[in-house]
Amino acid sequence: MKDLVNNFPEQLEQALNIAEQVSLNATPVCQSVMVTGLGGSGIGGTILAELVADTCKVPVLVNKDYTLPRWINETTLVIVSSYSGNTEETLAAMHQALNAKAQVVCISSGGQVMALAQQHQLETIEIPGGMPPRSCLGYSLVQLIKVLVDKQLIPNTLLTQVTGSIQQLKAEAKNIQELSKTIAKRLVGKLPVIYALGACEGVVVRFRQQINENSKMLCWHHVFPEMNHNELVGWTETHPDLVIVSFSTTLTNPRTLKRYDICKPVFQKYVTGRIDIVAKGSNLLEQFLYLVHLGDWISVDIAELRGVDAVEVNVINHLKNELAKFE
Repeated sequence: MKDLVNNFPEQLEQALNIAEQVSLNATPVCQSVMVTGLGGSGIGGTILAELVADTCKVPVLVNKDYTLPRWINETTLVIVSSYSGNTEETLAAMHQALNAKAQVVCISSGGQVMALAQQHQLETIEIPGGMPPRSCLGYSLVQLIKVLVDKQLIPNTLLTQVTGSIQQLKAEAKNIQELSKTIAKRLVGKLPVIYALGACEGVVVRFRQQINENSKMLCWHHVFPEMNHNELVGWTETHPDLVIVSFSTTLTNPRTLKRYDICKPVFQKYVTGRIDIVAKGSNLLEQFLYLVHLGDWISVDIAELRGVDAVEVNVINHLKNELAKFE
């Protein structure tokens, strides 16, 4: 897994090359976009929705279940994102999208998704297979951006910014890895409480998922300012095993930062540590990918410190095998 994390900038380069070879038809009428996918295949949709909130002409939503909303119809662009192509929830949603006559585009490395896409003559983008889905965010996120660009729903700006993101990650490689090791040491044996300061929840969800799968640890996350209206009231007891980790960008609303500043003394009464991570980059994409890459490194460094296999997901395989008995 460490090699896969290390090669993230190169993966983004390859993803750009794949995108350049693809040409999708413009969408004549589109009133909404639904990205359907789970886990490592679905997190790209969550991040995409935040990235394009200020530029996309229509709402971008994400589905992480077996069923799609009733309103899905021929004016909906449904992007099916399944790395393996065999995710049962995504396949069920894909069938529903086809029945609703939605405009369907598939991003996958193969499997039943690509077979079904071929059967229905759908537009597809094929990405390299054979890796853990959570290690392939670069492939899926770039292709999600490509779909919206080709469908003329967003300008080409985000795709051009990927190159700058690659350059930044390469330039910051040593600093990112050194910072990761420092943070990982502080999180071993602790329960991370991860806070997104403003509109970067997708990045925080990604970090939570990586801590779960790579580090084999539990954690939870919440978002400012929403947590100020509920979770904040729960901070009433000492929790020596908790460490707060905040993620923010340079574009975070100043009022949100002020809220966090006010909350810091409250947290310090009850926890032993706090780690504040601020993104680097000249635009939102660069900052998001910086935070993603740093978070990925932290998760594998924790795995190494704990002596666990970052790749192993036996309990998920067990779940899938048990579910297969009831098909």
